[in-house]
Amino acid sequence: QVQLVESGGGLVQAGDSLRLTCAASGPTFSTYSMGWFRQTPGKEREFVAFIGRTGSSSRYYSDSVKGRFTISRDNSKAAVYLQMNILKPEDTAVYYCAATLQNSRRTLYVTYNYWGQGTQVTVSS
Repeated sequence: QVQLVESGGGLVQAGDSLRLTCAASGPTFSTYSMGWFRQTPGKEREFVAFIGRTGSSSRYYSDSVKGRFTISRDNSKAAVYLQMNILKPEDTAVYYCAATLQNSRRTLYVTYNYWGQGTQVTVSS
């Protein structure tokens, strides 16, 4: 089992950058693949980015963030990060990190077993 806590959200202007951090607790963090999702009121949780257990060989992004966002992880610190550059107003959402033991169906929120509480990102125009 793993517990997840997100941080780093805030209010920024369009074009700015933010770095989200997801801190994990539990002895088995390195066995989990990790994802970032986001959600706005009235909409389903949307996939943002995925990173495999070792990180270097398996990263995947939604088309809406590809080229602007970068996911990374540090297993020695039990943390996963989401570097968000060139932010747009449509990136405004609550961002969640999530953990899964699966390495397939990575864009589906039902694949993930553990979730953080979320951190709000607001991008003003």
